[in-house]
Amino acid sequence: MPRRAYLVRQLQAGADAVQIFDTWAGVLPTEEFVQWCIEPDAAHRRDKCVRRCRERKSSASRAAPARRSHIMSAQTAVDAVGLDWMIDRAFARDHVQSRVPVQGNLDPLALVAGGAALDRAVDVVLEAFAGGPFIFNLGHGIVPETPIAHVERMLERVRRGKP
Repeated sequence: MPRRAYLVRQLQAGADAVQIFDTWAGVLPTEEFVQWCIEPDAAHRRDKCVRRCRERKSSASRAAPARRSHIMSAQTAVDAVGLDWMIDRAFARDHVQSRVPVQGNLDPLALVAGGAALDRAVDVVLEAFAGGPFIFNLGHGIVPETPIAHVERMLERVRRGKP
């Protein structure tokens, strides 16, 4: 099923936001990323996908979580940007979050580590993006060896907010 149809079906089922994933985009050098991911995607697939979603549910938000999706946000029609854990937070705050809401960017390995290291990592992310629209999340998917107790600790810390 094309991703456009999949996203439209999510919206029809009641989703308020959908995400467009380009997981492998981060392995390309900047020039090739723009040439092979941004230019054809912006001109055709991604914007067509976003337009089709808007036709089905105009109030829904579209996010682009991917490595280097901050570049994508400047050149395509997404409403929010997912940040991986390797992006410079000051850059993301000043050049991305100033334009659109951001989501991310906890290092998934901080979640595996747990304890004080996890607490510090959560606090750094919360503090870095406190001044603008932000959704706390991992900077990539959860890894299988992540203890559930660490996820619970992270959620408790995020819900509590700044220590």
